[in-house]
Amino acid sequence: RLTVLSTSGWCFAPLVFLPIPFSESQVVGPHQPVVALVDDDVILPCHVEPAEDVTAEILEWTRSDLNPRFVHVWRSGQDLVNTRNPSYRGRASLFINELKRGNISLKLSKVKLSDEGTYECSIPLMEKKSFVKLVVGKSLLISLSGTGENRGGVVLQCESAGRYPEPELLWLDGDGNLLSAGPTETLRGPDDLYTVSSRVTVEKRHSNNINCRVQLKQISKSRETHKHVPGKYRL
Repeated sequence: RLTVLSTSGWCFAPLVFLPIPFSESQVVGPHQPVVALVDDDVILPCHVEPAEDVTAEILEWTRSDLNPRFVHVWRSGQDLVNTRNPSYRGRASLFINELKRGNISLKLSKVKLSDEGTYECSIPLMEKKSFVKLVVGKSLLISLSGTGENRGGVVLQCESAGRYPEPELLWLDGDGNLLSAGPTETLRGPDDLYTVSSRVTVEKRHSNNINCRVQLKQISKSRETHKHVPGKYRL
């Protein structure tokens, strides 16, 4: 029964604020793949929108290609350690203090190549779920070598294979100055990993150290190697 109060011709009705039903909430993950390097720690984002306290819910992180498929399970206010796949024991965790805000992101420690895959973040009883793709890049290994002489100079080639996402290759002198080099050749394999290579010509002048740097801007990782050019050569 709703009571309407009237004063001097004005009508007043009490305001009723109804909570958003959980059935209208969504489990949301990232739109792009999450990228990490081997041995990194990485967060797989997942949250309830609008934010709801999910502390009392059953929360599951799974991978359908694993047996058992459970990466992490939260139930009755605690982690169910014994249910998870052995390869994730001691490496997968939730941000427990954030569950009340609807944050069910998963932290993976010391990422392995085998961690690459598609993860399902779900609240089973509510039939809510989202997917997160994790791409794991190998360590940044660089090969730098001399390939012969060209117009009185030495030609150096730098190559880095099996990278993701697409890396950037730079040449620098011993003082860290950027050098002019030939165009970078980029190949993308069937596994979606990139191989990049570039050449630079070192002229006959005097001693110098030449550096090749390969960097992954998206995850702020870089690796550098150098080659000492004999005294009669220089860029």
